[in-house]
Amino acid sequence: MSKYAKAMLIMSLTVGMIAGCSRGPKPPEAAVKPHEIVAPAGTRVDDYYWLNQRDDPEVLAYLNAENAYLDEVMAPTRALQDTLLAEMKGRIKQDDASAPYFLKGYYYYTRYEKGGEYPLYCRRQGSMTAPEQVMLDGNAMGKDEGYFALRGVEVSPDTKLVVYGVDTVGRRFYDLHVRDLTTGRDLPDVIAQVTGNVTWAMDNRTLFYARQDPETLRSYQILRHELGTDPGQDVLVYQEDDDTFTCSVDRTKSDRYLVIDCEQTLSTESRILEADNPTGKFRVFQPRTRDLEYHIDHQGDRFLIRTNLDAANFRLMECPLDRTDFVAWHEVIPHRQDVLLEDFDVFADWIALEERFGGLTHIRVKSDDGALDKILDFDDPTWAAWIGYNPQMKTDVLRYGYSSLTTPYTTYDYDLGTGRRTLVKQQEVLGGFDPANYQSEYLMVPARDGVKVPVSLVYRKGFQPDGTHPLLLYGYGSYGISMSARFNSQVLSLLDRGFVYAIAHVRGGQEMGRWWYEDGKLLKKKNTFYDFIDCARYLADHKYTATDRMFAMGGSAGGLLMGAVVNMAPDLWRGVIAHVPFVDVVTTMLDESIPLTTGEFDEWGNPKEKVYYDYMLSYSPYDNVTRQEYPAMLVTTGLHDSQVQYFEPAKWVAKLRKLKKGDNILLLKINMEAGHGGASGRFRRLQETALSYAFMLDQLGIEQ
Repeated sequence: MSKYAKAMLIMSLTVGMIAGCSRGPKPPEAAVKPHEIVAPAGTRVDDYYWLNQRDDPEVLAYLNAENAYLDEVMAPTRALQDTLLAEMKGRIKQDDASAPYFLKGYYYYTRYEKGGEYPLYCRRQGSMTAPEQVMLDGNAMGKDEGYFALRGVEVSPDTKLVVYGVDTVGRRFYDLHVRDLTTGRDLPDVIAQVTGNVTWAMDNRTLFYARQDPETLRSYQILRHELGTDPGQDVLVYQEDDDTFTCSVDRTKSDRYLVIDCEQTLSTESRILEADNPTGKFRVFQPRTRDLEYHIDHQGDRFLIRTNLDAANFRLMECPLDRTDFVAWHEVIPHRQDVLLEDFDVFADWIALEERFGGLTHIRVKSDDGALDKILDFDDPTWAAWIGYNPQMKTDVLRYGYSSLTTPYTTYDYDLGTGRRTLVKQQEVLGGFDPANYQSEYLMVPARDGVKVPVSLVYRKGFQPDGTHPLLLYGYGSYGISMSARFNSQVLSLLDRGFVYAIAHVRGGQEMGRWWYEDGKLLKKKNTFYDFIDCARYLADHKYTATDRMFAMGGSAGGLLMGAVVNMAPDLWRGVIAHVPFVDVVTTMLDESIPLTTGEFDEWGNPKEKVYYDYMLSYSPYDNVTRQEYPAMLVTTGLHDSQVQYFEPAKWVAKLRKLKKGDNILLLKINMEAGHGGASGRFRRLQETALSYAFMLDQLGIEQ
């Protein structure tokens, strides 16, 4: 009997046991197999370590049994899930298209066809009224795939070729292909199983791309491929040997330079090469230095550098083309204690800046001659704004994006000369959506140590804070990633059923500046969890909701947040949804063969050092499961997840099943065809959202 046949037999026996239970569905029980994990700072016993074996028939049988259990428990909500799915699909303009941008004689855009899961990459020459050329048809390419994703789509400088990467597993290994846009046919060149990070040299026949380690998935090599040659003979131009760094390759907006960026949590290093000399040798821009971060672009006779050199919140500097080490850097935008410089974009004679202050993003435009220096105005209480895709250097128009909890994604063009803002496109939301029916708020909530934590909320107008409304509180709080308040049409299905939706902008992000990140990592990581709990208690105390109708949700590192808060404050939540949660912190960070581990020591700490081992052990969700009552929980993962391995949530659920008290349901959903991002396709993803929403509504007794 093959191992897969054996797995199916085990699964059928397990499912038969579940279905045959007269008292209703019985959850699967994972076998207890004690495994000793020895580390320099301590030894632990993991009863479910055996679930790490992805291809073991017993593991597959257990995962399939969990899916079968979830299906049976949630069977009474199938009509509700169908209703939710229909609502969410009904708000999507199925034949929608992106705002076109102009570059080198063509207007480029992506569009969807009615019923299609994947985008079509298209262009028109000279005018949007010209005939359409479909460069890549995602629907045709992905029609027979359980999972399908495109990455690295880039047209050659002469506009005749397009490179693209395809992943059909979900583990973010891409096969690179090159299509001749004059014939519509792919060239024989196929570069297999790489990252999907790829860029053209200016000769239109040389590609540079990044390759990852097949085990750790760390992007560590940059290779050069010349069209028409054997990819097996591609030239290695750079290898990153420090396993705490990753590397990538790109081309400056000016098309003058190729740039290899090497990054880790606290340091960066760039290498540059003239893009019209692809066989030349890359040279170091500024040698890596501990705690020095910098990012570069080229403008005219200078490089511009966003850096934290003597600037915790970053500043903008410049240097000449032939002297790039930091002793030659001169200040353009100074450091400010209350403003975080998040990003910048270069144009022929002006720059655009993304800045964050007061917890919110702002866009600033500044001419090189100093005649113009303006911050654009936004009206909502809380919002998200960002510099859009602006591929042309010689223009006086800035394209930027804007959204809020009540404003769909909107693209504007801002004319520097006239100060006029032109609406280019706004996401069309169907199904009777009217933004006037909804209202947002922006609160500053006191945490236990006196720090004020921003919280963004949205609800239907007419809402009264009387403690009767259910509330979903979302959070993340890691890696300095800020959770800006963006529109989500799916959330309308909750708002229209009386929910409040809230985002807690907890420490670990950068909403309040770089210090906000530093105060939520390493030996201060618990601030992230405390902030979330304190925001939840504030919302309950001020009658936005009550603890018997409050839900929490987070994914990945936000799933770690969920795991921590259910251990620390299980009585606060009616239910918790943890998507692809990073919950086995100590074991994962001890295993340097697990993807992404070595690059994250500066985020979480190195548990081989006792001070970090002890601190991580004190909050690691898996290690702190105890014999107590837990709220209803839905946990999701993907078998091919490349960032948080499926076995972390699987082990966590198994341990929770063993120790938790009470009758609150605990469900594990494993997508057997996907990875960290869940299902591919715009409609397939909605099925997972419908499941999550039905889980919450079912807890409240809402059947439609």
